[in-house]
Amino acid sequence: MKKVVATFVLTCAATAGFLQASLQQRVATGKQAYNKYCLQCHQADGGGVPGLNPPLSKTEWVLGNKTTLINVVLKGMTDGVEINGDLYTNPMPAQANLTDKEIADVLTYVRNSFGNKASAVSEAEVKAARAKLK
Repeated sequence: MKKVVATFVLTCAATAGFLQASLQQRVATGKQAYNKYCLQCHQADGGGVPGLNPPLSKTEWVLGNKTTLINVVLKGMTDGVEINGDLYTNPMPAQANLTDKEIADVLTYVRNSFGNKASAVSEAEVKAARAKLK
């Protein structure tokens, strides 16, 4: 019985280690996409630009519903948005030209950077959201 428990514990630890390494890889890949597509408006620290581009740090937009966040990337946003009592008015262009993997990775990066800690976004979630837009 001790052998079975020990094997189970080691398997769980190995799986957790693999998942963490996978998340770290996705965050690293997402950071590259962020630097290419998002940094100019949302800044290196995710702080945005007051009155123009919203911050990505600890906001309900980033930490909340993943489908809402995916749709913002796919469709863009032309209306102003209020975040934590501040209004941001610069339109966000749609980024539907990005692949499902690029969107999943960049959103996983954003949801796990700038003081954020949230679940990853999968390619399947992006694909499903994109399909509903057609």
